[in-house]
Amino acid sequence: MTPDLFDTVTEPGTPWVEPLEPGAMVLRQFARSYEAALLDAVRRVIDQSPLRHMVTPGGFRMSVAMTNCGDLGWVSDRTGYRYDAIDPEAGRPWPRMPAEFSRLATEAAAQAGFDGFVPDACLINRYEAGTRLSLHQDRDERDHSQPIVSVSLGLPAVFLFGGPKRTDKTRRIPLAHGDVVVWGGPARLHHHGVLPLKEGLHPFIGDCRVNLTFRKAA
Repeated sequence: MTPDLFDTVTEPGTPWVEPLEPGAMVLRQFARSYEAALLDAVRRVIDQSPLRHMVTPGGFRMSVAMTNCGDLGWVSDRTGYRYDAIDPEAGRPWPRMPAEFSRLATEAAAQAGFDGFVPDACLINRYEAGTRLSLHQDRDERDHSQPIVSVSLGLPAVFLFGGPKRTDKTRRIPLAHGDVVVWGGPARLHHHGVLPLKEGLHPFIGDCRVNLTFRKAA
């Protein structure tokens, strides 16, 4: 990311809701009104805990670079997937979750019908051209009654949203800068992923997409 690009913002458009299925929806342009604060907060978190490519339990290097903030951070290594209060590379707690992050996640969840959501973990992913995220479930959290809130910033992406089984048919959902996807309730354990990112240049983020995924992990 190029730091000076974070100083440029535009006036947000009018947000609207796009239902996907019971418990899941896209809040189009919902994060645009938070844009300046979010981009500045992302930069602060990455300054403290830099992005890195984690390794899967099978020993494969993940193509998406990631870091965390909040009380807990999602970690993958040869021992498995888990949430941990300590950044394993820095040997200290993950950066505190910025207030701007918490406020956005809580308000987006409420807009989607999930009142009282207070995330304790935010996974920050950086996608570059060609990187993708294979179909998976978010099931490492203790309380699956709490929703997932996913915020897209930067280059557009195609989000895959399937069903409770990996073999269920998936929908292809285009996501633009500022879109927020929320899923919970009957859709909480549905499989999802991201198709390979296409090349491009976003005026605020540069040649990548940044995704913020908020969860209640503990």
